[in-house]
Parts: sequence; C-alpha cells; structure tokens
Amino acid sequence: MASGSDRNPIIIGGLPSQVPDFDPEETQEWLDSLDAAVDERGRERARYLMLRLIERAREKRVAVPEMRSTDYVNTIATKDEPFFPGDEEIERKVLNATRWNAAVMVSRAQRPGIGVGGHIATFASSASLYDVGFNHFFRGKDDGRGGDQIFFQGHASPGIYARAFLLDRLSEAQLDAFRQEKSKAPNGLSSYPHPRLMPDFWEFPTVSMGLGPLGAIYQARMNRYMEARGIADTSDSHVWAYLGDGEMDEPESLGQLSIAAREGLDNLTFVVNCNLQRLDGPVRGNGKVIQELESQFRGAGWNVIKLVWDRSWDPLLAQDRTGILVNKLNTTPDGQFQTYATETGAYIREHFFGDDPRLRDMVKDMSDQQILHLGRGGHDHKKVYAAYAAAKAHKGQPTVILAQTVKGWTLGPNFEGRNATHQMKKLTAEDLKRFRDRLHIPIADKDLEDGNPPYYHPGRDSEEIQYMHDRRKGLGGYVPTRVVRAKPLVLPEDKTYATAKKGSGQQSIATTMAFVRILKELMRDKEIGKRFVLIAPDEYRTFGMDAFFPSAKIYNPLGQQYESVDRDLLLAYKESPTGQMLHDGISEAGCTASLIAAGSAYATHGEPLIPVYVFYSMFGFQRTGDQFWQMADQLARGFVLGATAGRTTLTGEGLQHADGHSQLLASTNPGCVAYDPAFGFEIAHIVKDGLRRMYGENSEDVFYYLTVYNEPIQHPAEPANVDVEGILAGVHRYSQGEKGEIPAQIMASGVAVPWAVEAQRILADEWNVKADVWSATSWNELRREAVDVERYNLLHPEEEQRVPYVTRKLSGAQGPFVAVSDWMRSVPDQIARWVPGAYQSLGADGFGFADTRGAARRFFHIDAQSIVLAVLTELAKEGKIDRSALKTAIDRYDLLDVTAADPGAAGGDA
Repeated sequence: MASGSDRNPIIIGGLPSQVPDFDPEETQEWLDSLDAAVDERGRERARYLMLRLIERAREKRVAVPEMRSTDYVNTIATKDEPFFPGDEEIERKVLNATRWNAAVMVSRAQRPGIGVGGHIATFASSASLYDVGFNHFFRGKDDGRGGDQIFFQGHASPGIYARAFLLDRLSEAQLDAFRQEKSKAPNGLSSYPHPRLMPDFWEFPTVSMGLGPLGAIYQARMNRYMEARGIADTSDSHVWAYLGDGEMDEPESLGQLSIAAREGLDNLTFVVNCNLQRLDGPVRGNGKVIQELESQFRGAGWNVIKLVWDRSWDPLLAQDRTGILVNKLNTTPDGQFQTYATETGAYIREHFFGDDPRLRDMVKDMSDQQILHLGRGGHDHKKVYAAYAAAKAHKGQPTVILAQTVKGWTLGPNFEGRNATHQMKKLTAEDLKRFRDRLHIPIADKDLEDGNPPYYHPGRDSEEIQYMHDRRKGLGGYVPTRVVRAKPLVLPEDKTYATAKKGSGQQSIATTMAFVRILKELMRDKEIGKRFVLIAPDEYRTFGMDAFFPSAKIYNPLGQQYESVDRDLLLAYKESPTGQMLHDGISEAGCTASLIAAGSAYATHGEPLIPVYVFYSMFGFQRTGDQFWQMADQLARGFVLGATAGRTTLTGEGLQHADGHSQLLASTNPGCVAYDPAFGFEIAHIVKDGLRRMYGENSEDVFYYLTVYNEPIQHPAEPANVDVEGILAGVHRYSQGEKGEIPAQIMASGVAVPWAVEAQRILADEWNVKADVWSATSWNELRREAVDVERYNLLHPEEEQRVPYVTRKLSGAQGPFVAVSDWMRSVPDQIARWVPGAYQSLGADGFGFADTRGAARRFFHIDAQSIVLAVLTELAKEGKIDRSALKTAIDRYDLLDVTAADPGAAGGDA
C-alpha cells in the first residue's frame, strides 16, 4: 500500500495529543515553568519565550512540527474526556430506531409507482453526531427566545424526520408522503430542509451545498449584532452547522472563515462529517481531508477539534511508545481508509498492521472481528459528547469538529463505504434483514419479505421514547421547530415620505440618492428606525450612504481602536460595537448571508429586522442568485437595492459592470417583488407598501428588489392625481400627450422614462404625434399578475373570464405601444401578449462596454431619438404616416452614427 510521496507528504508535522506521556514529572516541570512565566510576566512575555524556544529547537535540529496540522488522532485525549451524563444503552436503542425508520422511509419512497427515492447514506454516517446534539446540546424555543440555530445537512433530512416520528411530531402517513408534497398533501414532506415548504418545522435551507456554512457564520454574527444593539437577548443561542467533507470544496464553505475568527464567534460550531466520500467517490483519495481541513481552519484562526477514532483504539494508542501507530495513521491516505471500511478484519490485519512487526505485535491478541470493529470517532457517543462539550466551553474562537465516519454506516456491506452509496435508495429483503439484526429491531422476517418494510416504534410509554421527551423538555423544546412570534411593526406615518414626494426641485439626483433620502427619514422613526440593518460590500460611499457613518456607525464588536485618517471630516469613518451598518468587505456572498440572517430574524428570534442591502446590481442576482433563492426559501424579508443599474448608465465601468438583465433574473424568483422605479415619489410608495406587506398586519413572506441608478436627473414632484395603485401594480400614466394629432403610447421604466418624455416632445413638435408616456414601475409584477389571471381562466372556463391588470390599464390607450428600458428587450417583452395593441420593444441586448452614456444608448438604439423612430415605424406599419418619414428620421437624428449623440450627463454620482 502506498504511503505517500516524499515530495508531497500527506501530513506536514504535528504534535501528538492522544499519545501517552512517558515522563509526566518532567512534562509537569516544563508546564509549571510556562505557567509561571504567564502569571509573573504576562502572556506576551510567555509568547516571546515560546518563540525563542522554537527558534533554538530548530537550531539544534529538533523536529519541531508546524502547527498547521496535528497527528491523525483525537484532539481530546482519553484522560481529558468529561463524564458522559446520558444513558448510553437507551441512547443506542433510540438511535437504532431512528436509523431504521430513516432507511425504511427512503426505501418505501422508492416503491413501484412512486420512485421518488431519497438519500440514506449521509444520515447513516452522521446519526450519532445528531443524536448527541439532540440529547444533550440543542436548545429549543420554549422559553420564548431563539434557542439554538441548527443548520442540518440537507441529505440527512430522512434521519431528522425519523426522529420526529418517534416523538409523535410526524405521523406514519407523513413519512410515507416523503417527497410527495402535492400528491399526498397535506401530509407531504419536503425532500430537504425547506422552510417555505414546511414553515413550522425547518428553519434553514442547506441543501444547496456551501450555503449552509456561509449562512451559519453570518447567523452567529447576526446573533451577536442583535445582542449588541439591544434588540434581542441571544446570549444562550449557539449556532451548529452540520456539513460534509465533500461540501467543503465549495468556495462558499471556506471563503468567510476569517470573519468568524476575527470577530471571535465562539457561539458557532461547525461539525464536518468526514466520511471521506463525495457523491460519487473519495473526497481526497490520495490525501487526508481531515488534515487538510485542520490546516485551513487553524490557519483561519479557528479552534479545531479532531474526532477521528472511537474508544476501541484507545488501548492500541496507549501501547504506542515509539509512535509507529501514529505514524501509520498519519501516512495512510483516505482512499485506503475507505477501502478498510469495506473489507474484512483479516484484510486490515494484513494491509494496515502487517507491514511492521511492531504494529503486528499490537494486535496479536485481537481477533479479526475485533480488528474489523476498530471504529471511527463520529460513531462513538462518548467521544462526540466530549468534542461538543469542549466546543461549547471554548471561548474567543469559533470551533470546527472534524469527525470521521463511514458513509452508509450500519446499512450493511452493500452500502457501507461504497462509492455508489449516495445514490442507493432501495434495500433488498436481505439488506433489511442484516440491517435489522445489526440494530436489534424486533421485526419478523415475513414482514420484510412481503411488501414494504414496516416502520418501528417502541411504544409511546417505552423508556426510549420517554427518555427522548425528557431530554428535549430539559433542553427547552423540540428541534427543528420554526416559530413566528414577531408582532406587526408600527409603521411610519405618511409625512416620513413627504420629502421624496416633493421632488428634487432644480437639483439633479440619482434614484439611488432618492432612496437614501427616504431611508434617512425611516431610520429616524422612533418605532422602527433601530430595526434597519444597512448592508453594503465596501461601497457605502459609492451609493452616497457615507452620510450614515457619523450617526449609525459601522458595526465592529471591537469598536474603533485607531484614529481614523478622515476623523476631521464631517462624514468620517466610524466603527462601534453597537453600530447599525454592516460593512462586510468586498464579499457579495457575505453580504447576502447577512441579509438572509437579518431578514429572517422575525422568526429566528421573534424580533423583526429590516435589512437594506445595497450593491452593484450586476453583482446581485447574477453573482449570488443562489443565495437569493435561499433567501426566498428561508422566508426572509427585506429590501435589496440593485444600484448602478442599467446597461448604459454605468458605462465607464464596462462589460462586467453593465447590468441589463438582473430584472429578468429577479423575475425567476417567486419570493421576489421587483421594481424599476424612475422617480423619488414612486420609490416612496413602493417602500411604504413594501414595509406594509413585509412587516405590517398579515405580513407576507416576500422580499423587495429595487433597481436604482447613478445618473443624476431632476425628480418631479408627485402629481396631484398620482395613481398609487398603478405604481404598485406595475404601470401608471406619467405624462399625457398634449400636442399632436396621431395617437401613440410609450412605456418606459427606470432611467429610460426621461428619454421617453424627450421622445414625447420631439414627436409632438416635429411629427404631429400625440404620445402618452407610461412609467412601467414593474414589468415583472405585471407579468406575474397576468399569468395568475390566465391560470384562473384556464381552470374556470364556465365562470366570467378575468382580464389582466395591464390589459385593463391600457385598454383606453390609442395607437401602437413602444416599450423601452435600459434592460435587454426580454424584460419589457414579458408583458407583450397582454398589451391591447401593436407592441414593439427597444432594449440594450448584448454585452455592455465603456463609453459615454449618450454613445452607448445610441449604439443600442434606446435613446430619445431612437424611441421616436420606433414610434414612427409602428405608425407606418398601421398606415398612419408615410414610410418615407422613417428614412428622414434616421438621417435627421444621425441614428447610424454613435458619435452624433449627445454624450449625456457625465460622472457616476449616486
């Protein structure tokens, strides 16, 4: 068996932990010396002495290991393990029943005629890791607080359902409705943790791998933030994240470890189930994933606890006076350990212990069966308890527990450690019999041979079930449980929005700044002001939000321990332990995780927060769209601002900053209410209605996406007869044509509305066309409502047929319709089929580029003059003007020459 390459060692150094001390008196003298140095001279002096000792050791060529990783043994030595307070025999029975029901549930879901399957191998490997948590650590919500937040590994959901069944939280009918949410309603169980699908059960969606660890980090941080700001007492809440070792390959899994260490989040524990397997094969067949992860977490500043071996290894390690066994463990690659999990005791004796006489001598008195049962630490309740207790007791750092297990553990030789085990869903009768015997489940052979295998419940009055209930009562209630205790907020009065409704007068401001002005007033509100959570990825100044620095301040648990370079300025950068603004650095993924944690606080802790996440719109739905889907699943609420929106508005930044499609991506998220407002008064009504829908009476599980721009324009005052219903529904007539005789309609959104108004003027002055301008505040909402109407009509043919809002709204408008925006044409084309008349759209299809705004808009043919041409073209099609006018317009406005366009407003001010 290969033991690794000299040029690429599997492990680089290490300090022994679960290795016996052969001269404890001498060891104690050294430890006493260190203690004295700390006590008498302080930690800094002790650290200096340690560094000098390491330096001298290397001069003397003593093999001092690098502490990026330690030996491949348990971090917690046997002598340091705490007393295990549980009844291990009862817990074993509970776990066996849970294991059985989880596997049977998935197997029954694979029955003929259903075939929806499921995954059983992940829970089989992690069952003990969960069971110890349920019995001894996970805090519930019965005290009215948030309890613990537990991010369950998605593929382990069958085991969580199986345990809930034993506790009478789920019925047998519900287990049989696994993955049949509609056909077996109302009993259907979702395949994975989906709060939107099971809003009283699951709290955190985790099966989009990588998002669980990211979300857990920012949930732990949000807990600290809420406590620091006096919004909720989260001091007893602990965040547990159960993850797979293969999942750690996702960049989101490891990308934000540093923030957890930097902020000392000792309320956070990662439990990485290291069963050494991905979905299709080994995680690190030629390496050691536990050692690799230890290096990464330790380097990021985390406390690392390795839980590698169960108690059956303790006597062998106690014999290892020469270190030969530890060295063998260090140098055996994961792929070989996976093989050992599938082989016989004789094979292990020959291939692991057999190549060195000292190793062979260690096991000479052990039978092959005893060698076969040298187990992995993640399956040993006492070892798991010791690791969890150490994690909870550790202060100043987050903790990761790297627990080695066997994928498919206890499921039998056809499942355990096999590369294909993740996709195996059905147990044969022989598999079931072996599984039953191993778990000591009292079910007869005939019950496993005919039809579906039965579930097992030891009885409501059995000691196992009573033990489970007692443990959960002692820990504050059942988990997972999602509870919404938050009361509706008292929302601001209309006067809060008065400034935005007045317009900007002679001043030109971007819609980003119009929103910021509204936000400023909202944050002054005595009822809800403190509940706003401002989030930005290192771009507050870009978005004109630096004005909040002096008052709201930036959250930092350590405060500001330096003199800011701009401390003499009015808008100086200020950090505070009670700051309101989250400045998460250049990480849209981290910011979105903060958004989700804040947006779901109304359920997690019973205290609503109102997150406002502002970002470059190109780096939202495109870059972190998976997290926005997670946000919808978690029923999170809040405002998402896609700033610097549009394909031609931020043209100086070029291709990768030019967003012409985020509105289209937003339309694919059913939990997202998306708007593209043009003016401050529209934003005011949208924000007001968003607060009502998300935080008022009969609150809804939605979040709002507003695209705002960085191009300064003059904002009009709100019209006296403002059409609020139209603004919220998605379209209202902003400017009615007053001159001209030939009717036409122009629909525009966002920054394009001023172009449409200019086109309206040109059409009237030069072409005798009387065009109305409609502000389409939400193409997406118009389409969504129309689709709902069509669905109703399809299923209710004998009832009066409904008419979509957009059709009714435009029914009295005469002439062809031309739609324009700074988005690709697919965005306004969403409503084409419901517009009552000829419809043409203009859009910025294609990649963006760097140039002046005017040149870019002329290139895409979405500027005012191009709108004029589009309207004339549609009128010519209807025979209302002569087609010769089209060539005249092209020549008059030099529409084929981008250099002829007015460059437009320069700069990129918020």
